[in-house]
Amino acid sequence: MLVESLRRNVAWRAIPIAGLAGGAVHLLVQLILMPLVLKVNGVMFLRYAASLVLGERAVMDGDAGTVVVGILVHVVVSIVLALVIAVVVHRWGLGVGIIGGALLGLAFYGINLYAFTRSFPWFFAINGPVLLLGHVLFGAVAGGVYESLDRFDVEGRI
Repeated sequence: MLVESLRRNVAWRAIPIAGLAGGAVHLLVQLILMPLVLKVNGVMFLRYAASLVLGERAVMDGDAGTVVVGILVHVVVSIVLALVIAVVVHRWGLGVGIIGGALLGLAFYGINLYAFTRSFPWFFAINGPVLLLGHVLFGAVAGGVYESLDRFDVEGRI
């Protein structure tokens, strides 16, 4: 019953757009603030993302292939997390989309910090205020974009 309701009511075409928008903001935060706050190249974030599929060695490997894999992983994770946000904030309005998305971004950061680093211990090195801000902004943007586009999807525009 719940699955059928989600299948009919969630604006599925809005989810990838929301994920890409939120993911772009998250990536920009990492690329701009990591060098300023952590004193490391912002591309390091993409190498960490690549390490989810390539293993720990990807963190130290700075070649273009590793960065491309990191971008692909980041895009996929962004769309999956936007799906979670969409299911939670669906049809509650733009304000709830933004605030609820930001709170879910905070929750994703907590999962990353406390659960994710158990499987990928090298991720602990980049956990901090920059990653936290990126997650919160990701959630706010993804939730806001989803709720904005949800209106149009009902009318068949996207």
